[in-house]
Amino acid sequence: MIVVAGESLIDLVPRENGSPLSPLLPRPGGGPYNTAVALGRLGAEAAFCSRVSTDPFGDALLDGLRTAGVDVSLVQRGPEPTTLAIAAVGTGGSASYAFYAEGTADRLFELPPRLPEAVRALAVGTCSLMLEPGATAYEALLRREADRGVFTLLDPNVRPGLIPDADAYRARFTGWLPSVSLLKVSEEDAAWLGGPPAGAASAPPAVVVTRGSRGLSVRTRAGLEASVPGVAVPVADTIGAGDTVNAALLHALAARGALAPTALDTLDADGWREVLGFAARAAAITCSRTGAEPPYAWELEA
Repeated sequence: MIVVAGESLIDLVPRENGSPLSPLLPRPGGGPYNTAVALGRLGAEAAFCSRVSTDPFGDALLDGLRTAGVDVSLVQRGPEPTTLAIAAVGTGGSASYAFYAEGTADRLFELPPRLPEAVRALAVGTCSLMLEPGATAYEALLRREADRGVFTLLDPNVRPGLIPDADAYRARFTGWLPSVSLLKVSEEDAAWLGGPPAGAASAPPAVVVTRGSRGLSVRTRAGLEASVPGVAVPVADTIGAGDTVNAALLHALAARGALAPTALDTLDADGWREVLGFAARAAAITCSRTGAEPPYAWELEA
């Protein structure tokens, strides 16, 4: 089982890109939520670990997880409202967000008991590691599960507008790295974060960098490097593309028996290109449709 821990929210997506007063369409979202749904659609055994509101939005979010085949037994519920994210989509499909997250359910997430023995990997990231007091609980979950040998993926998916002290967050991010098996960052995240380069003693075993339409690359702590180009598609928007990459990486690594902290060292350049190519194809499908709508396994097989 792969557990994804972090926020779920409602994306309010404009009906017309580039129009600030366009009617807004509510869509399930949140980086970890999208990753969990993508895993379920790919056929992975996945579970979601978060705190979700008991309001109608929260009910809809859980319905979306169940429909995708995601286990919700680790979800905490609370009466606080669901976080809202208003998306502004540019003419090229790239999205920026304004968040309404004060006093929302996910921020009150509490550290759960030790995850089941069947858990092979844990994925964390995005707003859940920025907003207290929940951020401390998610951080503790990451460290605890890594210490007992669970494979971990971190996608910081930085939202600078939610970070009151950039230097403090960067220092905290660097402190997470010894507990991370696979770090996935966008070029923009990497530039904002700085931090130790791949290959440094404190770096994770592997770092995957997404480069938009130019594809993905990986560099391992051992010095191996591999890249794949992007897949050209008509872009509706990029919402959920990076989250789809997270799910596709985990799914492809699981298929190769590589979901173990030391197993990434067994992948050669060709193996990594196959993993990255699968992620690039999955992300391209997500970009081809409005909102975070990751692909199903049959779409990639086709």
